[in-house]
Amino acid sequence: MVKSFYYRLAVVYLLAFGLCILISTVVMTPSYFIVYNKMDVANKKLEVQKKEPVPLPDRETLSVIEDLNTRLDLIEHTGNDEFTISKKVINTIILKKTSNIKITDISYENDPINGEKISIQGTAPSREVLLSFRRALEDDTLFKQVDLPISNFVKGSNIQFYLSLTPS
Repeated sequence: MVKSFYYRLAVVYLLAFGLCILISTVVMTPSYFIVYNKMDVANKKLEVQKKEPVPLPDRETLSVIEDLNTRLDLIEHTGNDEFTISKKVINTIILKKTSNIKITDISYENDPINGEKISIQGTAPSREVLLSFRRALEDDTLFKQVDLPISNFVKGSNIQFYLSLTPS
């Protein structure tokens, strides 16, 4: 009797499993046909597009491409040009300053009228230290002219200075 119960239970499980497979097949069949149909339509469109000739770009597109190419060339070749103000000049300025002087800005200007000019801004603890920095720069052969305005000497300590150099 127990064996008979287990046989009946196994048959019920197999029937339930078979019924689940049958229901899932019926439910999934429309989705399969829809996907197959969409894939067929997409392949047909792809074949049609492959046979179409590629349109030539219009003038506006060509001008945009040309502009983009010139900009890219400009960016690529910026490293090839040598700088007019060299690393040597900046290193000289930094080496000539004492530990008390704090340089906050070094800028370079190439004006067609006035020529090349290097500007330095910073702070000095006293007039004497600032004057010795200016003299050290004047003694260097890299600079033709060193301009330190007299207005920088108004304050006695913690002087905010502006110095301009003309490279030789």
